[in-house]
Amino acid sequence: MSRTRTPVVANWFAGEGEDFRLLGTRCSSCACVFFPREDGFCRNPGCGSGELAEVPLSRRGRVWSYTDGRYRPPAPYVSDPELPWQPYTLIAVELAAERMVVLGQSVPGVSVADLEVGMEVEVVPGVLNEDDGTTSWTTWHWRPVGVGA
Repeated sequence: MSRTRTPVVANWFAGEGEDFRLLGTRCSSCACVFFPREDGFCRNPGCGSGELAEVPLSRRGRVWSYTDGRYRPPAPYVSDPELPWQPYTLIAVELAAERMVVLGQSVPGVSVADLEVGMEVEVVPGVLNEDDGTTSWTTWHWRPVGVGA
């Protein structure tokens, strides 16, 4: 049986392997970049433009901050209440070229003990959840540079 890969949120990321990227939008008037993407209008209060273009964001950035999630989030977060809760690591990553910070989970196996502010990380494809054995709900993860997938 083949598994269908379905993005958790459409049009926020694309590609595979080295071509995997988060997708943002850039205002053609003031050049501000947005993630999550904005498709209706420029969010810059000093700009009135509505002309936005999709742009791939930088693959690499630097850890700006990090923490661990030690509680089970409420629905719609998907988790099996019968299984013990496994903490996960959240990383805020500064993308210098875009002048923004993007939040995401670390790859499985990376804990707060493995991270330092300023260390280089890269965005990689990840799986948030798998249901009924046929669908993988895909997302992005941050992985320290030099750590295998």
